[in-house]
Amino acid sequence: MNQIVEQIEQYKKEIETLSIADAKDLEEYRIKWLGTKGIVKSLMGEMKNVAVEDKKAFGLIMNEFKQFAESRYDTAKEAGGATQEKKSSGIDSSLPGENLPLGSRHPISLMRNKMVEIFARLGFSVADGPEIEDDFHNFTALNLPEHHPARDMQDTFYIQQNPDWLLRTHTSNVQIHEMEKGKLPLRIVMPGRVYRNETVSARSHCFFHQIEGLYIDENVSFADLKQTLYFFVQEMYGKNIQVRFRPSYFPFTEPSAEMDIECLLCRGAGCSVCKRTGWLEILGCGMIHPNVLQNCGIDSEKYTGFAFGMGIERPTLQKYGISDIRLFSENDVRFLKQFTSAI
Repeated sequence: MNQIVEQIEQYKKEIETLSIADAKDLEEYRIKWLGTKGIVKSLMGEMKNVAVEDKKAFGLIMNEFKQFAESRYDTAKEAGGATQEKKSSGIDSSLPGENLPLGSRHPISLMRNKMVEIFARLGFSVADGPEIEDDFHNFTALNLPEHHPARDMQDTFYIQQNPDWLLRTHTSNVQIHEMEKGKLPLRIVMPGRVYRNETVSARSHCFFHQIEGLYIDENVSFADLKQTLYFFVQEMYGKNIQVRFRPSYFPFTEPSAEMDIECLLCRGAGCSVCKRTGWLEILGCGMIHPNVLQNCGIDSEKYTGFAFGMGIERPTLQKYGISDIRLFSENDVRFLKQFTSAI
């Protein structure tokens, strides 16, 4: 047995000094050491010549040697496979990867985030709601009962299978959902996408984005509404911006108004963008109609509130000097990569 053990130690030293450079060397190693007629198999056959009292010790030595030979083969095989992969693909997978370039935010998202951030400083939180809505939350609860002529102000996409459901025409539906919860006072803004059946052109689209605001509490007045919007406009367009309110009509507010700012391009002198008036209309607003409060289970004798709403595309067009609203939805990387992460 001692002679065989000495032979095994010599085999180990031989294996350690072997050079396996390619697949041919690897296969020769497998045949010589691990094959059916290889050295490991031959040494295993010597078990029958070992004395009974030495068989256990010899078995341990043989198992260790077998594992040693197999380990050398596996290591060489893995190294040879990696080398073969490099040669065949021309790519060194061990090299560190390249950093992927970061994208930029969409211009609509930049403007939306800026608007939300301004109102957040006044205590407004963000609320969201469904884009597919029922007739009650989109129209009726907002003081627009069936056959009301004001419904014609908004060309609506109705669901063919069920005309009582539609794509929301404004984010005012979120106001109704939030008021129905009965958690007052309520101070929220509601940004989101809306849909109207309009001809797609450079100045209009069948879907666009709005942000609306709602504030309900005791003793809320039109003065609160004006001061809120004054703050927003100054933070968005600058402290010296000129502002005016004009009386208007919305079925869900009374009194109602539209808010104009001086044209950012001509600074009130008059140009083609402002139609020579020197003013640009940016939003509609007003005190919430008592009927709307009552439709949502709110005591209109105790609570009052105001609401306002504006598009996001129009100020984005003005901010970046973009002439075609369709660019926002075409996903042209050449257009989108121009915009940074801050506005």
